[in-house]
Amino acid sequence: MSKYITTPIYYVNGEAHIGHAYTTFIADSMARYEKLKGEDTYFLTGTDEHGQKIEESAQKNGKPTQLFADEISAGFKNLWDEFEIDYDKFIRTTDEDHKKGVQKAFEVMYAKGDIYKDFYEGHYCVSCETFFTETQLVDGEFCPDCGRSTNIIKEESYFFKLSKYEDALLKYYAQNPDFIMPRSRASEVINFVKGGLRDLSVTRTSFTWGVQMPESIKDDKHVMYVWLDALMNYITALGYGTDEANMHYWPASIQFVGKDILRFHAIYWPAFLMSLDLPLPKHIGAHGWWTRDGEKMSKSKGNVVSPREVANAYGVENLRYFMLREVPFGQDGDFSQRAFIDRINSELSNDLGNLLNRIIGMSGKYSNFEIDSVNVLKYHKKEIDAVNIILDSLDAFMENIQIHRYLEELWKLFSIGNKAIEEHAPWVKMKENKKDEALATVALVANILAKASIMLHPVMPRTTNTIADALSFSINSSSYNEFIIDKKLLKLFNIKVVPPLFPRIEEPLMPEAPSAQPNISEKSDEILEEKDNLIEIGQFFETSLKIGVVIEAEEVPKSKKLLKLLVDLGEEKPRQVVAGIKEFYSADSLLNTQVCVVANLKPAKLMGMISEGMLLAAKDEDGLCLIRPEKSKKPGTPIG
Repeated sequence: MSKYITTPIYYVNGEAHIGHAYTTFIADSMARYEKLKGEDTYFLTGTDEHGQKIEESAQKNGKPTQLFADEISAGFKNLWDEFEIDYDKFIRTTDEDHKKGVQKAFEVMYAKGDIYKDFYEGHYCVSCETFFTETQLVDGEFCPDCGRSTNIIKEESYFFKLSKYEDALLKYYAQNPDFIMPRSRASEVINFVKGGLRDLSVTRTSFTWGVQMPESIKDDKHVMYVWLDALMNYITALGYGTDEANMHYWPASIQFVGKDILRFHAIYWPAFLMSLDLPLPKHIGAHGWWTRDGEKMSKSKGNVVSPREVANAYGVENLRYFMLREVPFGQDGDFSQRAFIDRINSELSNDLGNLLNRIIGMSGKYSNFEIDSVNVLKYHKKEIDAVNIILDSLDAFMENIQIHRYLEELWKLFSIGNKAIEEHAPWVKMKENKKDEALATVALVANILAKASIMLHPVMPRTTNTIADALSFSINSSSYNEFIIDKKLLKLFNIKVVPPLFPRIEEPLMPEAPSAQPNISEKSDEILEEKDNLIEIGQFFETSLKIGVVIEAEEVPKSKKLLKLLVDLGEEKPRQVVAGIKEFYSADSLLNTQVCVVANLKPAKLMGMISEGMLLAAKDEDGLCLIRPEKSKKPGTPIG
């Protein structure tokens, strides 16, 4: 069964930052994992190079647009090559084959009646390359996604009938609850679609840096707009519209994106594919953002983290491990040198590196570096059984993109190894003339390291190759099957002496981020982004608010404040909500009335009772009142 894994294509308006590296590390690790298992895997990354923003950036830099795009794209590709990212194709949207594929897609959609020509007038954000309605704007002017000022534009455009696919999308989300991962991100998308989809402008006439229209359309004053162009890369890279040489890899197994572009990948992209009669990707994986020392990164603060700078200081493999271990997929992460150094010293140096050093030293002293697994099961079956249980659990974590948990469980193997050395003390066994037992413990640890290095390989390929070479085997699908699936042990070998893999780090190797306040001379849009207590619109949509009807209400004994309610939210069964409103409402007064409920809170216990939601209310010096709809609505109606 083939696997197809993608990163987003990165926009060439600046150098690669730590967020780009994080996405690429995740996708690279997942692709390496599938290849390790012997799966036929295709891994795509690349750059997005069209649009008004690129055209304007090139002009500001005094360069032809193509040359500007070439230079920035080369910067991404060179960095990924330095980082040994094992991609199968690096696509550029300026590639001729890509343009042909996009033109083919346009022709298919147009012939189907899903693209039509009309005039568009609306508020346009150049930075996000997106049109917004007036109701979507902040203070009637500013982009709801990035906070920058929008411009009112009226021009002729071709539109994609996004509204046609509203019901089909909602049905697909319902039938495929793991389409968006993690699931907590799905509510933002579903609520947006339920709010009504407007047809999508897919061409522009006010700039020329884009994919030209197909000759069959005979309308050369238009160029195709960024999202139709950019999203098609995932299939044009496989040959869509040209030779179709690798289209057997479609649909994608998983497409990784940052949460800021989830909407485009989980709404526009599936709708485009439905129009083309192509299957939808199995999963869209949306990860969070990275801060530095708890603060949002920005040029004005001078705290932007360069992945190349970090890799040069600490090593790219250490950076890969830190970023994938530090944060659960989907949540925001924080880059802190102190946290980074702590993981290097405690987990990589102490747990892993020191374990290898110990068996090199003991095998050299006790058996002239020869290690034989012949007595491992005789003396250490308990440890081997525990190791195998952990190894068998790992695949589920990777399948669910819980790479931090995958690494957390994997690290338990090193604890088993270190504990075995302390408990069985080979140095004592040697003094007691129990050489077989001593060497069996050394061989146990060698086998633990071998199996662990195979499973760590997708995350730290260079390091694990060094470990495998010291243990006289190679990491590939054959050794995966031999040592992980078939649970075999290492054959007789001589261990190689290698220098310490992870020298301890005592002091930060990079300058710390300045703690200066934002420079008020910077553009207002940057200041807007850095105000305290502001949230992104996507964060708001993560909260699920619904209309409910109170069908039962009673007082909670021995409580002056609590009422226990059963609330109908249009689900299979009503929810129990425990609310602290007894001082302001009687139980009887709430029966058959409508309330507004926060519907996606984790259940909590109040006085021993489970509460499965929270009522919205307002409270001031005059007391508390519940927030209710102006007119009666069906139970479960979303609030947006």
